[in-house]
Amino acid sequence: MRAAAVDDERPLIALSGLCVGYRSRGRVVPAVADVDLAVAPGETVAVVGESGSGKTTTAHAILGLLPAGGVVTGGRIEVAGRDVTGAPDRVLRGLRGTTVALIPQDPMVGLNPTMRVGAQVAEAVRRRGVDRRLARAEVLEALERAGVDRPAVRARQYPNHLSGGLRQRVLIAIAIAGHPRLIVADEPTSALDVTVQRRILDHLAGLVRDTGTSLMIITHDLGVAADRADRVIVMRRGRVVEQGTPADILLRPRDPYTRHLIDVAPALSHAGHVVPRFTTVPPAPELLRLDGVGKDFRLPRGGSESGDGGGDGGAGNRTLRALDDVSLTVRAGQTLGLVGESGSGKTTALRIAMGLERPTRGRVYLDGEDITDASWSRLRPLRRRFQLVHQNPYSSLDPRFTVAQCVAEPLVSFRVGDRATRAARVRELLDQVALPASYAERRPAELSGGQRQRVAIARALALEPALVLLDEPVSALDVSVQDQILTLLLRLQRELGVAYFFIAHDLAVVAQLAHHVAVLHGGRIVESGPAATVLTAPAREHTRELLGAVPGQRFAAQLARSDSAHTADGATIAAAAAADADDADAGATGTATATAAGLTAAAARREDS
Repeated sequence: MRAAAVDDERPLIALSGLCVGYRSRGRVVPAVADVDLAVAPGETVAVVGESGSGKTTTAHAILGLLPAGGVVTGGRIEVAGRDVTGAPDRVLRGLRGTTVALIPQDPMVGLNPTMRVGAQVAEAVRRRGVDRRLARAEVLEALERAGVDRPAVRARQYPNHLSGGLRQRVLIAIAIAGHPRLIVADEPTSALDVTVQRRILDHLAGLVRDTGTSLMIITHDLGVAADRADRVIVMRRGRVVEQGTPADILLRPRDPYTRHLIDVAPALSHAGHVVPRFTTVPPAPELLRLDGVGKDFRLPRGGSESGDGGGDGGAGNRTLRALDDVSLTVRAGQTLGLVGESGSGKTTALRIAMGLERPTRGRVYLDGEDITDASWSRLRPLRRRFQLVHQNPYSSLDPRFTVAQCVAEPLVSFRVGDRATRAARVRELLDQVALPASYAERRPAELSGGQRQRVAIARALALEPALVLLDEPVSALDVSVQDQILTLLLRLQRELGVAYFFIAHDLAVVAQLAHHVAVLHGGRIVESGPAATVLTAPAREHTRELLGAVPGQRFAAQLARSDSAHTADGATIAAAAAADADDADAGATGTATATAAGLTAAAARREDS
């Protein structure tokens, strides 16, 4: 990779012994302890760790955006050579957007729901002093560079009209529109499909290469870190446990925590390859079928003032075709994985399957019964047979309810049992999703993201449904918790015989759960079949593109091109990894050697092909 920084250049970001805590009940609870970190001009640094490791707190401290109660308790923060430790907000506002820009993780928090998308990007453009008459062209350019399709149309829409992935791309467009010297990207691609993820990261890498912009990526995905970073910093419980080049971290991990992150990363554990779990699929009866389903949406009228990205761009047709002739089948006790880019229509298909949207064309069948035009009174009893797990468990759980009340909500709604039997059922469900019974009296705010998702799964299973619809259930979780949730879903399917309609953009995740896979592109199914066929021998170019964009492959290819990888078909790398681990325990040696051998073999196969 490109050399990081020139020695005589001062770093854009320099943290020295940074300590951050949060005030709670009269005391300060430590969140970050003694962190030393620097980002040089033109350097890409990835900060990796699980939720709660202190990654985002460190980034927010740099920008002066710590939430209420957050306080820097020690150390020093320098931005562009200027000490901003404890600086007033007016000083920090002058640095945000033009010197340092943030791409936040949650687009619904980062975007104003009352403003059109184009107007929000235009705010960042005009901070550079761009004339209003020229702003619209720059708005559309920023949206296009961020990977937003049909930017003229999207600029007229409000955030709630966009998918989660499209909203995330708008945040990226806002960040790059200010032409900053440093971009702090907090999980910038966690909600994006792999092809858009690659496009966005390629663009950010191009900014680093062409303009000298620095990039600090906060991520839980070691594949992204390996592919994109000059330097990787691993954090755990507020401290830096390890740092070095991607090769050092992945081939010679010295800390057990780093080895754990490598082991649970679904793509990296297979050297960037997608390996389906189920190689054979037994016959099973049909449970849910979408037959030739299409869905059209009306776009909002006309544009807005000059400079906000509005206007109809000359488009006379205000109809958006979200789905076109989509046919899918979910079979009893099995998983159908619906894969596609953000905005391809995955969530629309799921909402139609649940009866939350009516299709413009086509029919929907549940257990052979046509439910396309079913009234609410007819559809409600059928809802006991299918339940939904949302992408964001925090927004789908009532914050006023205890865990027990959240899980029992479907039982109460359908008047199943009495208070005693419901309480017993809640205890049984919490045990099924591996949550202690003591959690029943907690509220969602007192749980981690993975624990909240377990509660959401328990609630979905309360009525013993035959089908559970899963809308990106692990996309917002770090790889360790993601691995736990996927293992849980597999166990529940095996024990309860439940079927899953699994919506996802991560093919490595889909491969762990799906018996069948359908690929959705531009509202149409371009390929479908058994997971073992679609994921290992794809017939369509778009499917091959999705598979080729899985994080981790770029790093593997670099190994193949290196001098070491060309020596004895990669045996030298594996030997070096084992030698470097001699001073560590036997487990470390095994992991380093296996990782090196796997990455090298996979990369060599790709080079040969």
